[in-house]
Amino acid sequence: MSTVLPSDAPVTTRARLRDYVQMARLDHMTKHVFILPGLVLAWVLREPPLAGAWQAILIGFASAVLIASANYIINEWLDREFDAFHPDKSKRPAVNVVMSPYAVYSGYALCSVAGLLLALEVGPVFFITSLLFWLSGVAYNVRPLRSKDKPYLDVLSESLNNPIRLMLGWSMIEHSSVAPASLLLAYWMGGAFLMGAKRLSEYREIAASHGVGVLHRYRRSFQHYTEERLTISCFVYALLATLLVGFFLVKYRIEYLLACPLIIAMFAHYLALSMRSGSVAQKPEKLFRERRLMVISGATVAALVILSFVDVPWLQGFTDPHFITVEAKH
Repeated sequence: MSTVLPSDAPVTTRARLRDYVQMARLDHMTKHVFILPGLVLAWVLREPPLAGAWQAILIGFASAVLIASANYIINEWLDREFDAFHPDKSKRPAVNVVMSPYAVYSGYALCSVAGLLLALEVGPVFFITSLLFWLSGVAYNVRPLRSKDKPYLDVLSESLNNPIRLMLGWSMIEHSSVAPASLLLAYWMGGAFLMGAKRLSEYREIAASHGVGVLHRYRRSFQHYTEERLTISCFVYALLATLLVGFFLVKYRIEYLLACPLIIAMFAHYLALSMRSGSVAQKPEKLFRERRLMVISGATVAALVILSFVDVPWLQGFTDPHFITVEAKH
């Protein structure tokens, strides 16, 4: 079994402009697809006035991209010593070239300030949500909290970006309310499932190819994890997500129940993906290359869109208690 260790040779190549730009990970913009359900649900559930909505949406997406890039920059810079032990992340610029701390922190500050200033243009709810988005990056990466080093808290804190992104979409067009708590919590647990599956895939892949010791050096939380614990955590997150989705459906739009088999299929297929060698679950930004998952996801989105506008009256009966009565014979 081979072991990945940082090279003893000192890094002498100086960073170029493209290395600093690469730290912003603009190719990860696909993750902002999680904003779209917030937009749709705000429109379906609240019917806000849409005057000027396109401008708010465009500014809102630009703000989200800038704040996410700020989080990626600080993540790569503060993780450079640990990423050196990861088979893929060891190829990042912060590990392989000499970077100027002044330039890194200047880029971080520029993205942070620009993103938050744009957020102010959208509205107060969007700005508060954007501030939480930025703070989540600080809590996840910066000591003394650095939640990414703590088992389970690493998954829960990273997946908090899911409900934050949903609220970003919601508040782009709905400026006077917050999305239902059941929906936000379901989105959080759904994100925790995705992150838990990512950890499981990393554990299986790196432990098999380079040894558990490398995992422990790469991320402290892996010192507590085992394959069994990570698998169980995925089941827990999936169960919590489906339970909370059920609460939301019954209270706000019971027609969505008809899409539940597709939602469950997405969870099942994603867990199966995490079990594969070289799994795309380790790189969520590349999930669009997984054809079967995209087919299931597309069918789910289509079903939810249709069910947003089609009423199914007989489903209302599921919200009332019913008992099958049996007449006793005398």
